[in-house]
Amino acid sequence: MSIHVGAVALPNPVMPASGTYGNCTEFIGYGAYDALGAVVIKSLSENSWAGNKGPNMAPLTSGLMLNAVGLKNPGATAWVRDQFPTLRATGARIVVSIWGFSEDDYAAVAKIVANGVDDSVVAIEVNLSCPNLHDPRHIIALDERLTETVVRRVVAEARQRPVWAKLSPNAPDIPAIASAAQRGGANAVTLVNTLSGLDIDVESGAPSVGNVYGGVSGPLLLPVALRAVHQVYRECPGLPIIGVGGIAHGEDAVKLLMAGASAVQVGTANFADPHATHRVLEELRTWCANHDTTPAQLTGLSHPGV
Repeated sequence: MSIHVGAVALPNPVMPASGTYGNCTEFIGYGAYDALGAVVIKSLSENSWAGNKGPNMAPLTSGLMLNAVGLKNPGATAWVRDQFPTLRATGARIVVSIWGFSEDDYAAVAKIVANGVDDSVVAIEVNLSCPNLHDPRHIIALDERLTETVVRRVVAEARQRPVWAKLSPNAPDIPAIASAAQRGGANAVTLVNTLSGLDIDVESGAPSVGNVYGGVSGPLLLPVALRAVHQVYRECPGLPIIGVGGIAHGEDAVKLLMAGASAVQVGTANFADPHATHRVLEELRTWCANHDTTPAQLTGLSHPGV
């Protein structure tokens, strides 16, 4: 089941998506952290951030969710001091997700993390694509120049630690943004974050979440993620991909691997079933055994001749 995401070696390709597994050990009762490929924490900013005013989430149809939490977190310094030691003690391989409002913000939080952790942190994931914090038109991952610049600033502060860029499905040309991240020094791209969306309470006429707009996630996102992964694998040769969006079962992970992902992340499914990430891993393991294959052999299988 072992795979590589660029230079990062993992025992298997399954991990939770940022924002769906907490900052520390909130899900430890639902399965051993060190059994997963890695654990991705909720995005950290330089200083503590309270997030958006509520309500922060709204259920949609067919298992979908509108999320507008707004990247609430304790701040990088507090996380390194208070929560990192506890998470490290689980034996998990850790991916630290970071965010900011500006290039300087991203560089500052990357520096705090890189200087405060050890090799149990295997990568820094740069969240360039949250649709529920800013006006959706101002997402960094919609702009090639900003994407390249922010990633380059983070890489400069990462102390040789691999950097993954998490990109948006709202970009009109995702491979172009992925190429910009690669030029900035990204070792891999995470595809994709949530879709920008809106829901309205028909009784009050008001938006269902306090931020007005939010991120749509759940099963609907799988075809969107598959398309993004497939395009980037085809148009950005050699750029490792982590596929995320709509995974609820092992076969969903198989599809993303076949589209070109080297690893996958399970997101919204964790809210409905806190065992979801471990269950997807076991279902993937069984599928591979039944088909006499490995996750690494599945990567890019839908691209004959590529």
